[in-house]
Amino acid sequence: MQHHGKIERNSILMLILVVITISIGGLVEVVPLFRQETTIEPVRGIRPYTPLELVGFNVYIKEGCYNCHSQQIRPLRDKVERYGHYSLAAESMYDHPFQWGSKRTGPDLARVGGKYSDEWHVVHMKTPQILVPESIMPPYPHLAERGATLRNIDDHMRALQAVGVPYSDEQIANAYRDAVAQAQNELDPDDPLYARYGDKVNTRNFDGDTTITELDALVAYLQMLGTLADLQAYEPELATTKAATDETGDAR
Repeated sequence: MQHHGKIERNSILMLILVVITISIGGLVEVVPLFRQETTIEPVRGIRPYTPLELVGFNVYIKEGCYNCHSQQIRPLRDKVERYGHYSLAAESMYDHPFQWGSKRTGPDLARVGGKYSDEWHVVHMKTPQILVPESIMPPYPHLAERGATLRNIDDHMRALQAVGVPYSDEQIANAYRDAVAQAQNELDPDDPLYARYGDKVNTRNFDGDTTITELDALVAYLQMLGTLADLQAYEPELATTKAATDETGDAR
């Protein structure tokens, strides 16, 4: 205790010790994050957003949806029972920026994909109170009137590729074409869109309009949320073992 009193009476010494303590704590928190395999477990089914979903992601951010809706289901019993399986880090690994959120005025949207019909989302975005009378969400009818910005989506994908999102040059080159194709009602099963992004791609006219609107893109994004990860095959211990195998060549 006598040494502690000496520290309290010497402001310079206390400042130096506080900096050292915070630095040690920071290193303990930050250094493990540089080993990606220890923070992001591999999960089957995760892929980058399609061009149309990426446009919807941009609309989601532009309209400030993240201010009232989180996309992170905590591993707590009441949250899991209400929203579904808790969120996995891998589900947000291609988000720049991620949409975990820090405030939940409306429900969490991490697993909203497929929960409601496209028609429900369209009505809900235009006039939320028709479906949820007690909702305080403002209406967004302008989304159905604005054309989706598709022409420069390849530039966004190229920027994401530069920071580690595994978009191929082929995907970037066909960004506009794939965005238009996804918003069509009838798409050939052999369409290259599926080859580039897999079978879990919703392809249809999302808002019922003949033009591709911001509402189209936003609904495409919402209908994808939480649907990619193969949660039935997900086993935390197996995922960790696989990561170690990929790193060392054998499981240890």
